[in-house]
Amino acid sequence: MSKREQWRKVLEREVERWSSTPYLELVSALRDDQVYEVEFESRKYQVEVEMLENTDRYIQVCVAVDDGSLPASLMPVSHIFVCNKD
Repeated sequence: MSKREQWRKVLEREVERWSSTPYLELVSALRDDQVYEVEFESRKYQVEVEMLENTDRYIQVCVAVDDGSLPASLMPVSHIFVCNKD
């Protein structure tokens, strides 16, 4: 399995976690970008979560994952989702 395939498994888990968070909690948590490490299958990965857009109707959020290795981590795997206010 390639590095990017491993990263994608972590990305899917983190996107599920963040996208299931209620709107108001998400806005509050993402006032500042979130950068942290997670362990998955005995390996450590870096996760970055940031709010890209905040409108009256929705927020747009980006979740990115890599393992910190260069040069591969210069292009992390990422996913963008929208959370509606309603």
